[in-house]
Amino acid sequence: MPSKIAGTRRPSAARGGGRAPATPRRPRGGVRRLYRRAQRAWDRPLTAYYVIIGAALLITMLGLVMVYSASMITALRYELVPSYFFRKQFIAALLGTGLLLAASRMPVKLHRALAYPILVGAVFLMVLVQIPGIGHAVNGNQNWISLGGPFQLQPSEFGKLALILWGADLLARKHDTRLLTQWKHMLVPLVPGAFMLLGLIMLGGDMGTSIILAAILFGLLWTAGAPTRLFVGVLTVAGAIGVLLIKTSSNRLKRFDCIGATDPGGEGAPCLQAAHGIYALASGGWFGSGLGASVEKWGQLPEAHTDFIFAVTGEELGLAGTLSVLALFAALGYAGIRVAGGTEDPFVRFAAGGVTTWITAQAVINIGAVLGLLPIAGVPLPLFSYGGSALLPTMFAVGLLIAFARQEPAAKAALAMRRPGWGKRAGVRWKSMRRRVKKRPSGER
Repeated sequence: MPSKIAGTRRPSAARGGGRAPATPRRPRGGVRRLYRRAQRAWDRPLTAYYVIIGAALLITMLGLVMVYSASMITALRYELVPSYFFRKQFIAALLGTGLLLAASRMPVKLHRALAYPILVGAVFLMVLVQIPGIGHAVNGNQNWISLGGPFQLQPSEFGKLALILWGADLLARKHDTRLLTQWKHMLVPLVPGAFMLLGLIMLGGDMGTSIILAAILFGLLWTAGAPTRLFVGVLTVAGAIGVLLIKTSSNRLKRFDCIGATDPGGEGAPCLQAAHGIYALASGGWFGSGLGASVEKWGQLPEAHTDFIFAVTGEELGLAGTLSVLALFAALGYAGIRVAGGTEDPFVRFAAGGVTTWITAQAVINIGAVLGLLPIAGVPLPLFSYGGSALLPTMFAVGLLIAFARQEPAAKAALAMRRPGWGKRAGVRWKSMRRRVKKRPSGER
């Protein structure tokens, strides 16, 4: 029998008469703390600046990869080298990067000064498109100008940028003189000017670009604070004109019949593209069949590297790839909204709102058509699809957002602190962990 040692006690848990030692509890509110951290990170002065740069560059680089993958078969079909379309897109991306950097370094006054020259140039080119022998038709739309050789120009893409800059400058001038409280000054001459651009585009039969231009107009009016009745009135007139144009064209009516279509029909059927776009997305699975391993791009999916490049992305990169593209566009759009809502300059607010409306509306229309939720409008995915005429003005517009984001007072101060030599001029020495330490006089301990 074991001996008992005086003065010792068994643990209460062993006797069964007391409570077990309390186990440490997990701290509550973990999700709330993460949310607060994310909110603090988003509220930093340079967050929108870096998000715009990062999202735009990632979309463009991923688009180059997918253009190369989706266009190889098309290039071989035309007896061209497999990298033919990729080379043209890469050159356009280099030129667009130069435009982006130039736009991001321009002051706001220079952007406003460029509004009218860009508008006049875009209108002049859009008029040239309608002149026989100069204008060139592609897929039934007369909206191209041949530049010689394989290079073509679509002036209507520059019309989007022209409307944003001209409309933002016009509304900003009227805002400064307190004229935007009167509905006639809010509509005239903005709406007639926009309708002039829409008429020139519709002369070539390009309904998709007209929808984007109308969305930009509504974005400008909404950002300018148009009353609900006025906004609904303009929307009703534009919608009635759109319905009339759709009903008078059998080709446009057939596109509405292909919403959600899963039967491609025979060769040349109107729903062939929509159905094979769904097939491409459905066969991608979670992580896709692998880069370059798309089956639909071998002739079954028309316009695989332009309007339906998102379908090829879903087939090769799967749901993970498509969600990544959606997340990048969402981040770019949200950062643009922050720039538009966080400025005191009316021109910056209107221009940033117009650019954000342009990119997000065009992305929604393109992706919605690929998913079978919207009719096929024939518009490219911004910064992603093949097409130099679409890429150049879009990258210039992204440069506008970057310039506006960096010119906020808090962002300007944060960028000034990070310039080389700033610490020496301010008498500050940077050490590890980003701690600022004042320089001590010699001999001080």
